[in-house]
Amino acid sequence: MTDKLAAKDKQYLWHPFTQMSQWDEEDPLIIEQAEGVYLIDTQGRRYIDGVSSLWCNVHGHRRPEIDRAVRKQLDRMAHSTLLGLAGVPSIRLAERLVNLAPEPLTRVFYSDSGSTAVEIALKMAFQYWQQRSEPKPEKKKFLTWTSAYHGDTIGSVSLGGMDLFHQIYKPLLFETVQVPQPFCYRCPYDLQRESCETKCADDAIETIHRHADELAAVVIEPIVYGASGIVTAPEGYLSAVRNACTKSNVLLIADEVAVGFGRTGTMFACEQEGVAPDLLCLAKGLTGGYLPLAATLATEQIYGAFLGESRRKFFHGHTYTGNALACAAALANLEIFEEQRVLANLKPMISALSEGLARFGDLLHVGEIRQRGMIAGLELVKDRDGKKPYDPARGIGHNVVLRARSKGVVIRPLGDVIVLMPPLSITFDEMKMLLNAVYDAIREETDGA
Repeated sequence: MTDKLAAKDKQYLWHPFTQMSQWDEEDPLIIEQAEGVYLIDTQGRRYIDGVSSLWCNVHGHRRPEIDRAVRKQLDRMAHSTLLGLAGVPSIRLAERLVNLAPEPLTRVFYSDSGSTAVEIALKMAFQYWQQRSEPKPEKKKFLTWTSAYHGDTIGSVSLGGMDLFHQIYKPLLFETVQVPQPFCYRCPYDLQRESCETKCADDAIETIHRHADELAAVVIEPIVYGASGIVTAPEGYLSAVRNACTKSNVLLIADEVAVGFGRTGTMFACEQEGVAPDLLCLAKGLTGGYLPLAATLATEQIYGAFLGESRRKFFHGHTYTGNALACAAALANLEIFEEQRVLANLKPMISALSEGLARFGDLLHVGEIRQRGMIAGLELVKDRDGKKPYDPARGIGHNVVLRARSKGVVIRPLGDVIVLMPPLSITFDEMKMLLNAVYDAIREETDGA
């Protein structure tokens, strides 16, 4: 069966972020089942899901509480539009999200992916400034970070700064204001870490102030810049950006698609520094990794600018906005957080991850170990002293992934950064197995490389 499925996959499918000519040369891993933190292939082999099925699975696969919630909702209704109608699960979930989110976020607009959640926030911010009691039509631009990633729709790509992903689409994109990412391991100013942290924060603040009259919003990935290599922001950086936005009368959009729902150790990464954004983008872990659902949360002030005559409404919507099955899964996901005190119980596991990562420093080709909560990135380099990267053509990160797979672990690299982001439900024994497999895979691939 596996050979036939593999052949049909190569005949009919086009995989995301995949060079298909390379894919056609390899034997695909075909997943048929899942259980807990394990993925199970068509031959019955089990693999630890080391990246939470692309950062979205929270409490493990086939979680009975979420399974029951989806089945129960299916007995009532699978979907009904929110255009002109309301739905029970979407109402209940909106209330839960507002109660969880930092004040003063009070309104929930649903969509279906992280990209669309960000796209919605952009349009809301832009339209808000046009429709205030004292409109500011000149506030049309957005500030973002070099090497940022906010999704794959055109508006979201316009915010991005990863040339590998975004360069080819430049003619389609709108102009943004960019500041250097605070990546102090590879300082954009060629400074030592402490000086780099100060310089990056100062430049971001100064740029926000300087462009305040034309900025509709600042769009930031709080605490961890995910797709650019699990780059972790210096302590206090996020709060400094928030303060600058407040003083400059610029909205702050927090893209928590990757870092929300416990990944950094708190429900939302913004909580790490007591920051409340004006718009908050959520997806991935919202349903526990079960179904596509996203949410953009807004303040009452922003919401109020859309009230009044018909032409002031928010002209945006999706067919599956507020899908009942997805909302039911999300409600069950949040109930698990509350009833099983997931965040409080996560602290020992975060410590275990930190302790387990420490020995990766013994590997000569691990240049930096980056961690926030249950998110980790291991940057592989050819020369650690000089921070010299490998030639991308070598495919070191990809080869490490294949070696880890042979040891019963599924991970995915960002270039030559190995990403670890297991489900929050992983046990201590499973964490040890994951780290051992990745350690051995890196050692085997980089010895002599």
